[in-house]
Amino acid sequence: MVLLHVKRGDESQFLLQAPGSSELEELTAQVARVYNARLKAQRIWSEMEELAEHGVFLPPNMQGLTDEQIEELKLKDEWGEKCIPSGGSVFKKDDIGRRNGQAPNEKMKQVIKKTIEEAKAIISKKQVEANVCMTMEMVNDALDQLRGAVMIVYPMGLPPYDPIRMEFENKEDLSGTQAGLNVIKESEAQLWWAAKELRRTKKLSDYVGKNEKTKIIVKIQHRGQGAPAREPIISSEEQKQLMLYYHRRQEELKKLEENDDDSCLNSPWADNTALKRHFHGVKDIKWRPR
Repeated sequence: MVLLHVKRGDESQFLLQAPGSSELEELTAQVARVYNARLKAQRIWSEMEELAEHGVFLPPNMQGLTDEQIEELKLKDEWGEKCIPSGGSVFKKDDIGRRNGQAPNEKMKQVIKKTIEEAKAIISKKQVEANVCMTMEMVNDALDQLRGAVMIVYPMGLPPYDPIRMEFENKEDLSGTQAGLNVIKESEAQLWWAAKELRRTKKLSDYVGKNEKTKIIVKIQHRGQGAPAREPIISSEEQKQLMLYYHRRQEELKKLEENDDDSCLNSPWADNTALKRHFHGVKDIKWRPR
């Protein structure tokens, strides 16, 4: 199996294994699928952190309004009255005005936070350092855990306009957002390796050969963006170590310059006539008045 280290720009994403005989059409779609699924999980747990702190989403026509404006316009959060967290709620106002402030109690909040940490660990970028390959099953497992936590805390479900529910139902609208720019459609994805475009009409072995133990760094991006930046000759960590070495070396040379004086020339070992006087037998003669 060829080991692919997938990156977006200079940022590591995940490891993926694929046979050298893989069709690049299918492999590119697979990489994009895992990449986008990880982004979905990140968006969900980001909103779940807000859910644990401030409760469910307000209706779109009530978001950003003050209590006085809501009362004046006679608006009502009907879904907020139905979607009560297990064990009751604790009021914690959302200063941004996106959520209704009816947060879960401390026990339910910890259920959400613990599940988020477990999901993060499954699809963490640290898996690259641990040499763990990412699969779609692993990402789906993380998504299932997040979904299960929401069902435990909110057995009545979430409002249909809540971004968490919309993400789980694949109805999210990311148009005009930074999150939407990060998503790469499978049909528009393109893989690059060693400044070469891995054309979808070919096989992986056409580029990397038939050695199944090969490890390559591939970069995913939108089709038509051109070649991504080349990989640096040395990593950022190696560059830090190199700079640290040169800094220490400069400090050592600086100390040597400060200690560069002639006091050592008065030492016995620095006397260039010592050998001659030794053979003449005039060693250690001291002159002093009687």
